[in-house]
Amino acid sequence: MPRSPSVAAFAVALSLSNAALAQTPAANTGAGRVRDVPSVAAVDPATVKPGEILFTDHRDNPSVPENGLIPYLDWLKVRPAEAQALSPYPGYKEPDYTVTLNGVTKPRHETLKVYVAEGRFVVAKPAAAIDVASFANLGFVQAMDPAIKHKALEPADVTPTKDPAAAFARRPDRPWCEGASACIESRYDLEGKLPLGVRLANKLEEGSAKKIAEYVSFQSELRRLDAAEAAPLTALTKIDTPPVGGIEQTIFWVNQILRFGKFLAVFQPMPGDPNKTVVTAYVALAIKGDVLDRKAEYARVPVLKNLLPAQVLMGNSSFNTGTSISAGLPVYARNRIAAFADTVAKR
Repeated sequence: MPRSPSVAAFAVALSLSNAALAQTPAANTGAGRVRDVPSVAAVDPATVKPGEILFTDHRDNPSVPENGLIPYLDWLKVRPAEAQALSPYPGYKEPDYTVTLNGVTKPRHETLKVYVAEGRFVVAKPAAAIDVASFANLGFVQAMDPAIKHKALEPADVTPTKDPAAAFARRPDRPWCEGASACIESRYDLEGKLPLGVRLANKLEEGSAKKIAEYVSFQSELRRLDAAEAAPLTALTKIDTPPVGGIEQTIFWVNQILRFGKFLAVFQPMPGDPNKTVVTAYVALAIKGDVLDRKAEYARVPVLKNLLPAQVLMGNSSFNTGTSISAGLPVYARNRIAAFADTVAKR
């Protein structure tokens, strides 16, 4: 398997960029209408105000770098309904593959840590009146975050399908994108001064074949869930009215930092008020565990001595910038759910 740029390298880029030029503080487009709660399911949806979004990402102490991240195996045990719905596919396991270093091939097991955000909002119309299928297309995904560029991808060109080195990322039950509403290739170019930081970081490794990318690219499939497919998700939402459907975008291939991701939204009639709809949305992102543990390698770069990759990813660093991925996962997740709520409200 080709080696991908690590979160550690990403942090190098962020640090050097900040040392050279000042960064713009991360912004939150959902500010003012997002209400943080310990548990979305514990709030009576009838009390949610028009335009308000309930939000939790399990971070009881956001100042701690890895607070809000949970090891994948613990996730399966502690929040089984969530893990079943938000893993890439049923029975997903942490990847096993081989890596070759200095001519020696060795097996490798990759541990993952998962970040999960959950949002809930209420739409003032019956669930049956919402055209769930209208969200299952490339145009909908393009509208969610203008900083990320998307284009259609042919299922035959999916990396895990065509690249033998990526065979570990294939689904065991079917090819990725088979029967999907859309198969998508996406690219996020690092914002602000981060590209300069990447180029400076690459100069530190001059002569090495390993280069840090100035972008994050990923592939995903988008699917519309019908009522029958969404029915089991009541175990996740903790709302007992039958779902009318759902939307699911699964990220199955990423060039760096992450291993998989999922956006899931479930549409259900409001309990006791069929003229309203409760929408519950989730953002799950699995981070490669080993890169979160690297710190010793920063010693040779003085500005990095007190910087952890987890701080950057969780939006706790002065190096975070913008409103998308560069802002850190919590800001990205809030903004993605807020943008989705706005789109649903306008339909």
